[in-house]
Amino acid sequence: MELVRLATTGSVDDGKSTLIGRLLHDTKQIFVDQMEAIEEASRQRGTDYVDLALLTDGLRAEREQGITIDVAYRYFSTPKRSFILADTPGHIQYTRNMVTGASTADVALILVDVRNGVIEQTRRHSFIASLIEVPHLVVCVNKMDLVDWSQDAYDEVVAEFRDFATRLNISDLRFVPVSALTGDNVVDHSANMAWYHGPSVLELLEEIHISSDRNLIDVRFPVQYVIRPHTMEHQDYRGYAGQVASGVLKEGDEIVVLPSGYETTIASIDTFDGPVAEAVPPMSVVIRLADDLDVSRGDMIARPNNQPHNGQDLDVMVCWMSDDRSLRVGNKLAIKHTSNWARVVVKECNYRLDINSLHRVEDVDELTLNEIGRFQLRSTRPLLFDEYRRNRATGSFILVDEATNDTVGAGMILGRSQ
Repeated sequence: MELVRLATTGSVDDGKSTLIGRLLHDTKQIFVDQMEAIEEASRQRGTDYVDLALLTDGLRAEREQGITIDVAYRYFSTPKRSFILADTPGHIQYTRNMVTGASTADVALILVDVRNGVIEQTRRHSFIASLIEVPHLVVCVNKMDLVDWSQDAYDEVVAEFRDFATRLNISDLRFVPVSALTGDNVVDHSANMAWYHGPSVLELLEEIHISSDRNLIDVRFPVQYVIRPHTMEHQDYRGYAGQVASGVLKEGDEIVVLPSGYETTIASIDTFDGPVAEAVPPMSVVIRLADDLDVSRGDMIARPNNQPHNGQDLDVMVCWMSDDRSLRVGNKLAIKHTSNWARVVVKECNYRLDINSLHRVEDVDELTLNEIGRFQLRSTRPLLFDEYRRNRATGSFILVDEATNDTVGAGMILGRSQ
């Protein structure tokens, strides 16, 4: 069954957690004891309805303040697809959480309160979703019950968002009028909005074509682990385990191992369930090669005539996630890229992005918590990478403070540094 990764985002109180709760409730994904606990918590809070947002807002601070702080993950499935859903925060101080939750998403659900329209936080979250190149954006115009199901109010929000979206890198944009509280157009079609003839949110999620979003052209297989069982049954077994980042691997294919440059062919592709004829992203497999080569963790398997960039100078966009320190020119950090580790030094700060106005602020020399900017980095060893716009798996990385082992930044490789 096909797996789809979702992320919800939007302004505070736009109804993200309620929408998720409604999706889980109406698709019969909630256990009886969970429902009883939510009903009891709703009574204790004094609400006159069952607050389905409590399904995802599990932290005490979230329930007390009525906001989402941490990224909450929920899993559900329908007869057509399986879903992993990340409920991300709306507050500006939790931008790093939103970036984390949306970084692997196939679809972003952006909630907009129909009464408020496209506000500053809506623009910020939409920009971040387009920056990290989430392939599909679904704008859920929520709380339609509070405007008497008005088509004019819905059309006004759609026009406002479309106008703003012309400045973003969005390949697929959809709109659905909903009421997360009452369930209208979330799973089932709404009788209150007969003027809307499109799919409900769940129907849209089941129908969006995501297979073509994955890069099936550029073969990239970062080696994560070398498997040598050393057993009587498998005395000569040598396999290279990892997750297919992109491309299609088949038995007999000619490949090159980087950075050594040695060429050979694929002898077999093994999985937990046995051998397979081919491997596609995001499958985790073990590849056996026809020749015994020196291959180790951090190496990459690719096609001889289609290889990633190999370099130490990187032109990158970074989202800074640390509140203890800032990112400055001269900083030295560890970088994790695919299955590879190295160290980098910050050579230059080009600009900081004002994610509210979309303008560049060029006269800056540092990034602080939740800020995004463009930098030039140099690594201590060559990295095998692609541009992020071409390959999200080999074009992304994280930065780690070696003193504390904290993840302090996440970034996208724009290309080679000039």
